[in-house]
Amino acid sequence: MPGYIEIFNLGKTYDTPNGPAIIVEEFNLNMTQGEYICLLGHSGCGKSTVLTMVAGLNPITTGGVVVENREIDGPGPDRGVVFQSPCLMPWMTAMDNVMLGVNQVYPHASKSERRDMAGYYLTLVGLGNSLHTRAADLSQGMQQRVGIARAFALRPKMLLLDEPFGMLDSLTRMELQEVLLEILVQDKVTTMMITHDVDEALFMSDRVVMMTNGPRARVGKLIDIPFERPRNRTEVLEHNAYYDIRGDMIGFLEEQDHKKLKTDAAKREASRDQEEQSCLAPA
Repeated sequence: MPGYIEIFNLGKTYDTPNGPAIIVEEFNLNMTQGEYICLLGHSGCGKSTVLTMVAGLNPITTGGVVVENREIDGPGPDRGVVFQSPCLMPWMTAMDNVMLGVNQVYPHASKSERRDMAGYYLTLVGLGNSLHTRAADLSQGMQQRVGIARAFALRPKMLLLDEPFGMLDSLTRMELQEVLLEILVQDKVTTMMITHDVDEALFMSDRVVMMTNGPRARVGKLIDIPFERPRNRTEVLEHNAYYDIRGDMIGFLEEQDHKKLKTDAAKREASRDQEEQSCLAPA
């Protein structure tokens, strides 16, 4: 069934000296408007590859991505991206950093309208008193708030988050998770987030996409998250289904670990056999 976001047969292959390396293949996913999806899997399974292809920052080898009935062919303001590091201009203020994107996307709006837009989202993320503070003088958590405000100020149809809280301490991380969810409930932006944190995925998402190991990574399992929105962290943790779903997610990751061990052992065995045959071959 078609979705607001359609990702069909998405694949990425890189040319290497040893031949083509297929990183992701036949990745399929439909998302409804306002849905929050987390991609979860081991390091190197292709999560960031998928996200950057959806963002239009990484050329697609096979398949495609459709955002509200339009197939993408590169980056665009309909998709806002927040990385682990917010990549701000350190000599510019919080306001000016957000205005960089707003000025590009809304050139026909008046200057006051553009500043109101930037100020509105900076205030929503809790930086109403720091609009004119240089990015270099902001804490890491505050800088990430600027990055989130910058993405929302473009009013994208889709938000793409690449471990946006990965470099933050646990308290700041939890605070920003709740700030982000409040804005998402209000703006109903369809969201895809990469995380390595099972509990973060459980608290934030509507569905979790469990990815198989790379190379040739794909969707291994889709897990529905039944908690109602808006979410209260204590109520989520006390929900009857919480630990069953958590166990299911961890079980999938452990299964991928086991498969990797078997694959690595088979490769070592094949390498030893090849070496032995090479030694026994006549000169």
